[in-house]
Amino acid sequence: MSSFTAFAGETPFAIAIHGGAGTIQKSSFTPEKEQAYRSKLKEAVDAGYVILDQGGTSLDAVTAAINVLENSPYFNAGKGAVYTHDEQHEMDASIMDGQTMNAGAVAGVKHIKNPIDLARLVMNESVHVMLYGEGAEEFALTQGVPLFANETFNTKSRYDSLLRAKAKLAEASKAKIDYQAAHSQLETEYKVGTVGAVALDKNGNISAGTSTGGMTNKRYGRIGDAPIIGAGTYAENGVCAISATGHGEYFIRYQVAGDICAKVKYQHVSINQAADDVINKRLVNAGGTGGVIAIDGEGNIATPFNTDGMYRATRQHGEQAKVMIWHDK
Repeated sequence: MSSFTAFAGETPFAIAIHGGAGTIQKSSFTPEKEQAYRSKLKEAVDAGYVILDQGGTSLDAVTAAINVLENSPYFNAGKGAVYTHDEQHEMDASIMDGQTMNAGAVAGVKHIKNPIDLARLVMNESVHVMLYGEGAEEFALTQGVPLFANETFNTKSRYDSLLRAKAKLAEASKAKIDYQAAHSQLETEYKVGTVGAVALDKNGNISAGTSTGGMTNKRYGRIGDAPIIGAGTYAENGVCAISATGHGEYFIRYQVAGDICAKVKYQHVSINQAADDVINKRLVNAGGTGGVIAIDGEGNIATPFNTDGMYRATRQHGEQAKVMIWHDK
């Protein structure tokens, strides 16, 4: 778990990003691979920081940072989205403005290069909070957002992961293990993977956004926590902003993002304590895996997770970016 405290006596602004939590073992990383991931995380957090430093909004910072991650094949969102059982890509995203409590989300979109941008359009240009599938893409066309072939998001590493997941489930089926039990036995890597950002701007406004390709080998139009306000994303000025990553079913059931902010708001505990209580106690006790990035109204940041690792980076005013993958760094 990591936490960072804002400078006293100055107008605080800060940003934190994540590229997903899960089975991220040091032994599987060459120095070159680790450097590539760290460089992309730094690029994303710096993209948002520059906007904040120049007096831009937290919404713009969150969007810019997530765009960098969506455009990279390294993370499970946009270009790096995982495959469904039917060898397609179905993506979800949401964004929330802590100043207005307005929010927008899209779920199950197949042809949108940057789902976070479409979620923001839903928030700003529609009377709804969440749009799904073909309807969301029809709305995208009315806003001048181009549609891309689903194959645009194909990557070999994600396809190989799909084949491994299918093989494991096939073996379980031969052993007469029912699907639910077999799925529960799949490694964490097949159930998690998301990108997100939270930010506080110089005007004291906080925002949060999350984008994902969902769960490897998902079926039946499954939707996780990423597009659900209060589960995977939440922001409220003066309280906190959260973007989550992990096994979405647990984050939905336990309203993880909203629960953390409720603890800050009503129990008056620190963002660090609230996030740790939910991720490393309540969620662990329930059997849920994952983590969050969290920021409060003073720019304090917490990044707890209960998996092997979580791709993340933070940057507060006047400081350089801090990029981390595992618990120790």
